[in-house]
Amino acid sequence: MQYIYQKPNWPSFKWDDKHLLEVLGNVRQLQGQLLGSMEMLGFDLQSEANLKTLTLDILKTNEIEGEILNPDQVRSSLARRLGMDIAGLIPSDRHVDGVVEMMLDAIQKHEQPLTNDRLFGWHNCLFPTGRSGLYKILVGQYRDDSKGPMQVVSGAIGREKIHFQAPPAEEVQKEMEAFLKWINSNINIDPVLKAGIAHLWFITIHPFDDGNGRIARAITDLLLTRADGVKHRYYSMSAQIQLERKAYYHILETSQKGTLDITLWLDWFLRCLNTALTASRSTLSKVLYKNKFWNMHNQTSLNNRQKLILNKLLDDFYGKLTTSKWAKMAKCSNDTALRDIQDLIIKGILKKEEAGGRSTSYVLVGMT
Repeated sequence: MQYIYQKPNWPSFKWDDKHLLEVLGNVRQLQGQLLGSMEMLGFDLQSEANLKTLTLDILKTNEIEGEILNPDQVRSSLARRLGMDIAGLIPSDRHVDGVVEMMLDAIQKHEQPLTNDRLFGWHNCLFPTGRSGLYKILVGQYRDDSKGPMQVVSGAIGREKIHFQAPPAEEVQKEMEAFLKWINSNINIDPVLKAGIAHLWFITIHPFDDGNGRIARAITDLLLTRADGVKHRYYSMSAQIQLERKAYYHILETSQKGTLDITLWLDWFLRCLNTALTASRSTLSKVLYKNKFWNMHNQTSLNNRQKLILNKLLDDFYGKLTTSKWAKMAKCSNDTALRDIQDLIIKGILKKEEAGGRSTSYVLVGMT
């Protein structure tokens, strides 16, 4: 099996501009419409949309790798670093803080050159303990293949399937020098296409012991932020990749075993991005609804527990709201939770769900 990095002209990628013209045009149009819509909003709403998108992006880029982070910790860590005054923030562990630091460095400093040292810093953020799960790995440096060649493998022990084998460790430094020189150069190519090429190129080099996928997507966000020309994120490529995870891994494997003509990869990348941009309308509508809700109830008497839970309901609340769940989140007794809920029902903010069950659940009025 010969991989693309073994081709004589590697990494001289080529693609069919005519084939990509329509989908690239759609992406650029959607980007412009989204940024135009956000510019019409005030700073507070832009910041809220940015926080919601970044939280989603961080959660989903880790989910792609099978790692589930605490959403409240991610949101709290982001809000603190963005200087947002939000009630109900909780402490976050150093692993969550590291992932957040990497993402914010990629986005807020997108105009700065991407260097070996900067990538090593990102890698340290992902693995603050020097371990990936139970296994000790090289952190803040490129892999040395001391445990064998870097391979992407699936299947049970004894029945493994090798999907991809990366370039040998002794070639990584040279490969990364070429990659970073290209990233930092002002080449005549659409910046969105550049993001797609960089994603495939970095994943193919696979320079680290672990974390290559998450760093590849951080590089993608960095380049898409350059393409947008703003430091805020209003759409999540990682969230859409997570939804299309099977197709994502399939097109990566196909492209890495194919030729240097990466038209099909770029076509998939652009269509995925197109869907992500379309999905961002949902984020915008939630932010606008939340703003409208609090404007409507700015004179309503609410205690801090009620404000905390209402904000959770207005964000991405998982599951059904019950008295016991309220008590747990608000750190109060079930009796106090029930009084809080009944007060909100009287004020026309909450209502009982019609569907029966073992326990009564509640929803915001107007949200069903």
